[in-house]
Amino acid sequence: MNERKLKILAAVVEEYVRTGEPVGSKILAALPEINVSAATVRNDMAALEQLGYLEQPHTSAGRIPTVSGYRLYIEQLMSPPGMSQEEKQRLDNMLAIHGSATEELLIQNATTALAELTQCAAVVSDFSPQFSVISKVEVIPTGKRVYVILLITSAGSIKNKACRLEFDLTNEQLSWFSGYLSENLEGISVSDLSDELMENLTAAMSAYMMAMSPLVQGICELSRDLRQHALLFKGEKNLFSYQDLDKMEIVRFIEHKDELSRLLDDSFSGIKVMFREDKSSFVIGNSSMIVSKYRKGGKNVGSLGIIGPMRLDYAKVIPYIEYFSQKITDLISEPPEPSLDDGHIKKEGDPHD
Repeated sequence: MNERKLKILAAVVEEYVRTGEPVGSKILAALPEINVSAATVRNDMAALEQLGYLEQPHTSAGRIPTVSGYRLYIEQLMSPPGMSQEEKQRLDNMLAIHGSATEELLIQNATTALAELTQCAAVVSDFSPQFSVISKVEVIPTGKRVYVILLITSAGSIKNKACRLEFDLTNEQLSWFSGYLSENLEGISVSDLSDELMENLTAAMSAYMMAMSPLVQGICELSRDLRQHALLFKGEKNLFSYQDLDKMEIVRFIEHKDELSRLLDDSFSGIKVMFREDKSSFVIGNSSMIVSKYRKGGKNVGSLGIIGPMRLDYAKVIPYIEYFSQKITDLISEPPEPSLDDGHIKKEGDPHD
């Protein structure tokens, strides 16, 4: 792979992204950065095809990039344009950055902005709740034989569930159960709310288990909800405008988009580009997904990215994703305002035997 072949590969990718048509040797030979004959270009394109970077969709047509060609272009060849201060200010305005902007609002605005800027489907996976701890657990009687379980985390997540028992609890039973939950769950990290932990707590209740099983089941369900990562999508309908993508596959993607959670949560740093050909769990053929992590307190707490066609202007799109993920990281990592409650939860007492 000499420099000329790399320039030809980059030119094929950029021309194909621009036109959507297979690229011929005459078009490339006319480009000032190539500056060789069409015959030389044809030979180099044939060599790139043998190496797996280009393919010829029809015998008499030009060539288009393969997945390997796109990947080499993204990793080594593309030159993203620099972002001016005016452009950065425009992106900041889309984020609606101001003193009262919450973390949730920043993430929502970044997702909406990405969908608008790229005309793709934008997605955010937020798994920051797993780094918080249970700060409060309450069991609240709300009606005849009906009790609401309330879980609050140090990150501000609130989960509640109404449970119906076969009989009303006495004040003594309610007090004991509330104290049991507080003593064994408050101060526990959400990431530690495993099924095994919940089974151990249930087993320790022994005689009380039968009477309060709906409440215990409710606690188990709420703990699983807290461990799940929230997915936010914007602009899924943008995908229907791309002729490269199958419309029925887009419909199936919209119906089953939560299945992308595992891909988004894979540990990595920086930008990651995934193609349908790499991942069988992609629903849409001929598509790509570009994702970047954002961080808080030195930990990856979420993923931000887009899903679109493989024929995408990566040099234009990737800087947007990098800018938003870094901006969110900077803003949510800023030290919080001083308060009387520093949010640190200490577990008091030992669990019941």
